[in-house]
Amino acid sequence: MYAQVAIEQVPGQLFTYAVPAGMEVRVGQSVTVPWRRIYHRGYVIALSEECPYVPKAEPDAQGDLFGETPAPKVKAIERIEDPLPYFSEGTITLLRWMAEYYDVGFTLALRSALPAPVREGRSQARERYVVAPILPPPPHLPPLSKRQKELYENIVRVDGGLLARLCEEFSTTAPTIRRLAKMGYLTCELREAPRSPLAGRRVLPSKPLPLTPSQAEALDVILREERPVLLFGVTGSGKTEVYMQAIAKTLEEGRDAIVLVPEISLTPQTVSRFAARFGQQVALLHSALSDGERHDEWHRIRRGQARVVVGPRSAVFAPVRRLGLIIVDEEHDTGYKQDESPRYSARDVAVMRAHIEKARCLLGSATPSLESWRNATELGKYALARLPERVGGAELPAVTLIDLREAGKPGEPLPIFSEPLIDALKGCLERGEQAILFLNRRGYAPTYQCAACGEPIKCEHCDAKLTYHAKDDTLRCHLCGRWQRPPAKCPTCGAPLFKTLGVGTQRVEQALAKILPRARVIRMDADSTGRRHSHDELLSAFRAKEADILLGTQMIAKGLDFPNVTLVGILSADRSLNIAYDFRAAERTFQLIAQVSGRAGRGVLPGQVFVQTLQPDHPAIRTACDCAYERFADDELALRRAQGLPPYTRLAALTLTGPDQAALERAAENAARALARTPGLEVLPPMPAPLERKDDLWRWQLLLKSQSSLRIARACHTLLPPDDRISGPIKALLDIDAVFLA
Repeated sequence: MYAQVAIEQVPGQLFTYAVPAGMEVRVGQSVTVPWRRIYHRGYVIALSEECPYVPKAEPDAQGDLFGETPAPKVKAIERIEDPLPYFSEGTITLLRWMAEYYDVGFTLALRSALPAPVREGRSQARERYVVAPILPPPPHLPPLSKRQKELYENIVRVDGGLLARLCEEFSTTAPTIRRLAKMGYLTCELREAPRSPLAGRRVLPSKPLPLTPSQAEALDVILREERPVLLFGVTGSGKTEVYMQAIAKTLEEGRDAIVLVPEISLTPQTVSRFAARFGQQVALLHSALSDGERHDEWHRIRRGQARVVVGPRSAVFAPVRRLGLIIVDEEHDTGYKQDESPRYSARDVAVMRAHIEKARCLLGSATPSLESWRNATELGKYALARLPERVGGAELPAVTLIDLREAGKPGEPLPIFSEPLIDALKGCLERGEQAILFLNRRGYAPTYQCAACGEPIKCEHCDAKLTYHAKDDTLRCHLCGRWQRPPAKCPTCGAPLFKTLGVGTQRVEQALAKILPRARVIRMDADSTGRRHSHDELLSAFRAKEADILLGTQMIAKGLDFPNVTLVGILSADRSLNIAYDFRAAERTFQLIAQVSGRAGRGVLPGQVFVQTLQPDHPAIRTACDCAYERFADDELALRRAQGLPPYTRLAALTLTGPDQAALERAAENAARALARTPGLEVLPPMPAPLERKDDLWRWQLLLKSQSSLRIARACHTLLPPDDRISGPIKALLDIDAVFLA
């Protein structure tokens, strides 16, 4: 028996090893193998009776091959690390598809499916002292004092637990509890104690809610369809309840479920709702967990101790034993696209995994991506289920469109808040209701420029203007992360005066303090959520009505459900329209406005939305304010069809980076000529990338169009195999089904 093994430290190829007699090796197991006199950890990818490795015959002096092919000399597997496989055969098939579709090495695809603590063997399971009451207590035990009796009864009430947690909860000490154990009332043993991200969180159990006729019909479609199902429901239409009842049916069938959410900020709220319904069967996977929590949650899933997995895009690879349902909530969200190699789309990987493992796939959104909408309405690849109204009789919020050009005074800068929005905020606070304000730009001001010559201060390492952050008086590059203090003089003209242009969330927060001094404001952006658990803490505080206004960027635009929010203000609705190189700008703008607007009026109180814009007549803004997704989709698809853009073609971006701009331009032109010889592949002329320089490297870009993503991947593979792309001064980055063209 022979095994093909992927070794993480040796990317790019699989290695053949013999299976020693008596060793029971299974596909997906973690094994230790020798490679170049060093033992490495690897994963069994395939097994075969015959050796797939055939060594070459030796040439004679003239270079001709002679003699018989020598017998293969194959090293043997040293040992099995864990009898339980890390990968199912279905997951390995999925990773093979990923490697081909996104044109990356198989080992790189495999790395994306394993959290770093698991892959690197860090954060092994720890042992903790666990206390359990002995019930009923044996007779003839020594009598307890009043304080000891009270402590024992408390431990019985909570059914024991970790020694350290009991000491904290009941204000006692470890020796005191151990004394009760020595007296025979308790057991106190050292056991493996998984680190759970849900530990200490009190979740009240919930029961399934009665379904509306639309929800019941949608659930029926999900359960009977073999195709992926697109659940198209307006905001507040009860998609999550449909998800949970579909999961309950899946668990009854003895199968497991994965729920993907686009933002880590949504994860705590989503997990709480699912944990209330499914209890300890729920596991959480995302990068904000500690190494120990990620390690233990992943292995809990692998052992079958958790059957419902919730997390962002990497959770699509969760090692559930028998996948029956995979849900992609807010399937349109660009957060599902990985921004580093392998640049996979978790939504597309979810669809493929469900296909491979014969599981149901459910994609949910109030503003579906045009790719999914076309698959459901034009091509019939997906089934379509609709939820056209909000649950509980709630109405969609009333939307007021405000032209900022008319809101300000002549000769003065545009106001941050229009008068109608200020009046609405004051009324909201007077009634004890809450508001959400959305601006998709963090910092204080996006431009810091010389007041004399008008030159902005730019990053020395990137093709980007520095953003001013007032809180710590710094200029920051949002591309490479570098920062500096504001200069004393202009580097161009030497003038000592500067001014800020534009508005970010910090400036809005400052303006709110002046306009509404008594308002309690929570700001959620990348600057305020860097701490662990900060998303959960901020949203929990807002839910508990410890703040009146939630101000934030895209992370508050979707999925959040606060019944007391009756007002939403979108401060600059057209910001995402002004990206010239992004053909999806209108689609993104529509989705953002519709999603943010949907946060208002989700309870018994009616909601209202104020949309501030400089382009009130733009079709994307008009249709979003009218909640007319289908009208927008029809118009936008017609435009895309006429221009030969996705979803009517496949688009990939090949980005070349290097320190020498002239050499990079030559390499891009050579690559374009070579790729243009591929039949069925359209190569647009190479040009500098929209972000021409990033982190001291110049960037050139080729856009590739075809009816087949595989044709693009194979053409690039032939021209430049994945292993060669990261060598030399010029590096190539291939992004299949590109979402961002920066």
